[in-house]
Amino acid sequence: MARFFLIFAALFVALASGASAQTARLTQGWPDTDFSKTTVDLSEIRSGGPGKDGIPAVDSPSFLKAADERRIGDREPVLTVEINGQKPRAYPIRYFMVHEIVNDVIGGIPVAVTFCPLCNSGVTFDRRVAGRTLSFGVSGNLRNSDMVMYDRQTESWWQQAVGEAIVGDLAGRKLKQIPSWMESWAAFKARNPDGLVLNAPRRNFNYGANPYVNYDSSTRPFLYDGALPPNGIDPMARVIRVGNRAWPMERLRREKMIREHGVELSWQGEQASALDSRTINDGRSVGSVRVRDGQGRDIVHDVMFAFAFHAFYPNGRWH
Repeated sequence: MARFFLIFAALFVALASGASAQTARLTQGWPDTDFSKTTVDLSEIRSGGPGKDGIPAVDSPSFLKAADERRIGDREPVLTVEINGQKPRAYPIRYFMVHEIVNDVIGGIPVAVTFCPLCNSGVTFDRRVAGRTLSFGVSGNLRNSDMVMYDRQTESWWQQAVGEAIVGDLAGRKLKQIPSWMESWAAFKARNPDGLVLNAPRRNFNYGANPYVNYDSSTRPFLYDGALPPNGIDPMARVIRVGNRAWPMERLRREKMIREHGVELSWQGEQASALDSRTINDGRSVGSVRVRDGQGRDIVHDVMFAFAFHAFYPNGRWH
């Protein structure tokens, strides 16, 4: 019995030392982050490889008229943001593969347009919190395989998929989400010939390439050790998240229109997966969706991988 307790004690010390070392690595280079304030266990956060700002956010975006853009393939996905009274804006996913965050201002509203390739999560946020306008960068860390952003004003860490601060002075605060959706570049151009499209943030850079070849047909997500979805649901299947509910994209492909729980999901045709072929425009076809309420107004949603929905909405409803 005594030997058992000695072995147990040694194992506990080793685990504690490992957790302590991991925490020490995470906190290096973040002298202005208050790690005494967290809403999650720091052991859930891990390095994704690049360090702080190793993935450079876009802070001074410029735009072209949609009719003047010649580099983007018709099948390539774009994140669309339409704010009343403003020209619609398209943010091509080809740029998010390199930058992941665009800090922008639309009609006086400061926004952060974000995309995490590992979760296929594309979400747009209002950057104002408690009377302060924040600007966001990429921390280089992941939680549940999802990007951890940080704000440059307090260096608090934010979970991209849900827009919540999880570490630092602003821990527990949430960003307001703004309706946006993913569609093909051809669909955006056809609907918005006078719309705007994000210009290439860097000159002569090989945008349009996919560094995550065949990722969305892999059997497991990258750097994820959480629970997988229930009932044998493919963890890499795309699901349409509205609040804490999820509808499979494949169901929408079959039915074309779903009206449930005050939500209308309408099939909008195909677009290329950004996470399949080496060239984004050559990616296999995945569906596009528009999500509206009963009055025809666009509402906040996301098209994310099933594992990510289950990770961040463990008590969510599957349809």
